[in-house]
This record gives sequence, structure tokens and C-alpha cells, in this order.
Amino acid sequence: MFTTEIIPYTLRFKRPAGTSRGVYREHRVWYVVLRDNEDPAHIGIGECAPLPGLSCDYNTRYAETLTRFCRILEERQQLDIEPLRPYPSILFGLESTLQHYQQRSWQLRESPFSRGVEGIAINGLIWMGNIEQMRQQAESLLQRGFSCIKLKIGAIGFDEELELLRDIRKGHPDVTLRVDANGAFASGELTEKLQKLAALEIHSIEQPIRAGLWEEMARLCDAAPLPIALDEELIGIHRPEAKRQLLETIRPHYIILKPSLHGGISGCNEWIELANELGIGWWITSALESSIGLNSIAQWCATLGNPLPQGLGTGSLYQNNLPLPLVVKGDALWFNPSGPFPDQPLQAYETDHD
Repeated sequence: MFTTEIIPYTLRFKRPAGTSRGVYREHRVWYVVLRDNEDPAHIGIGECAPLPGLSCDYNTRYAETLTRFCRILEERQQLDIEPLRPYPSILFGLESTLQHYQQRSWQLRESPFSRGVEGIAINGLIWMGNIEQMRQQAESLLQRGFSCIKLKIGAIGFDEELELLRDIRKGHPDVTLRVDANGAFASGELTEKLQKLAALEIHSIEQPIRAGLWEEMARLCDAAPLPIALDEELIGIHRPEAKRQLLETIRPHYIILKPSLHGGISGCNEWIELANELGIGWWITSALESSIGLNSIAQWCATLGNPLPQGLGTGSLYQNNLPLPLVVKGDALWFNPSGPFPDQPLQAYETDHD
């Protein structure tokens, strides 16, 4: 038997993180801790990390909702996925804490990654900023050995962003380039912009138009000069039949899956099964979780055998991240089964590492 504890925690970015929805300086998350009634040292930790303005399950009563589902978990001593489908970040956190509790180890799933003998190929990410800041990020990623780079676009002006992409392509013809528009493109400008991007042999563009325009997105995927990937489009689609309807209607080239946004690990597995059936590519991405959530995603991702570079950050964005042995070497994420691991109450890290 276990009891549950909820620990609110504010992650603080080392430097502001620019996105098309504004600039993040802090990220409020909730850690769920399971503790064995007879052995207090036997615990499980999971992370609920919704993103305000993006997560379908975030509102001002989020903590109350999380408390309610934790009480149900405590009463039943098992997880019922069905009522949690509309709450993907909570589902992911509870799935993760149960996995950790059951395994009694941060090696949550058996794989060469969890044994520390293989890394997971990942893309480097260029955050939005002024052109010089973005250029410096690109140079740093290339110097560190990344062979796949993703550029968030739609904030500083398309011409400047295009010029940066041209410079990267000119100096590094073999690098794989991805771009993420976060729905920023208007319909009237799509054709010209996509053609200019295609000329640079861009691997894919994420969410070129805003979510919800299924028919327009379907036409775009059918005729676009470069592959289209869906991200925000998948948010709020909870039932398997609705997932199938979306994919069969739009027929994207790729879908990008974030457990905190797209149904937890169980819901993302449903997306993957459908995508495989329909011949749609996919890869996994984290969604600004700390090392606790990232470890859960990476341990799961490593079992899937996807050869594409994944979108798994290291959590190094935060000045008060929790200690887990996730590190980027070259262009891959690695796990060290020897640690370090959290060795004090979670609340202490928020205080001690400001």
C-alpha cells in the first residue's frame, strides 16, 4: 500500500526562453510522490508539468484536479486511465510515478539507454530571440556536434529567419534542419514561404498554420513542397477514434508526440500505433519538463526503436533542476545508471539551488 504526496515546485530558467507564445522565465510543476506505508524509503516520483496557454488540462483549479486524482489513485492503488484522458499532464505524471515506484529505480525500462551503453539521437534547439542570439545558438550547437537542428520561427521576421537557415545550410550542407512555426503562418503567405524553405532542403515544418483547420491542413499536407509535422493539432484529441479521424483526414507526413500534452505515455502509444498503421512518421519530444519528467520520456522513448533524432532536451534550461544523470554528449542524450540521483527532499532543491 502507498500514500500520495503532491509537491508544487517552480522551475526557474537560466535565461528567458522565447517561444511564439511569449517568453518563459518560470515553469510551475507538481511532483507526485508515492510512498510505501511500510517502507518509507520505497518511493516513486512523477512530474506533472502543464504549460499555461497550451495544455488542454491547465486552469486555475489544476492543483485541485490533481489532488482529486491522487486521492483516487491512493484509494484504488492502481491507475484508471479512462477518466484521465482529458488530463494528459496529470496522466503522464501519475504513469511516471507508478513506473518509478514499481521499478524501485530510475532505470524505468530495460534498454541499452537505461544501462548507459547507448545514447538517444536528438536535435539541437534554437530558441527564439533576436537574429544575433539565434545565430550564436546555431554556432554553439554545430560546434558541439549536432547533426540535426530545429529552429523555432515566426517571431523575428521570416526574411531574417530564412537568411539564418541559408547561412547554416551553406556552411553545413549535411546538417538536418527542422523548423517549427507554432501555427504562425497565415494562409495567404503559405505557398511562397514553404517554397523558400523547401529550396533549403528543410526536413520538415511543424504546425505551419494554427490548429483546428483540418481541411486546410489536409490540403496543405497533400500539396506542400516539404513534409508537414503536426504538434499542437494533436492537443485535446483524447479518444482513439478521434485520433484516427484526425490522422485519416489530414494525412500529415509526421506527428510529434509530447506525453505531457498528447495523452501521457499510454495516449502517445495509441498515436504511434495509428501512425504506423497509416504510414505516418513520428518522433518524441519533451515539453519543458525538468529532469524527472524528461527521464520518464527518455526511458520510454529508448524502447521504441525510432531512428530519427528525437526532441529530448536535458533540463539544463533550469537553474534549480533536480539531479538526474541525463547528459548530452555530441548529438545524443545519455543516461548514467550510477547517478547522481535526488538525495534529499524535493523541496530542498528549489531553495538550495536558486
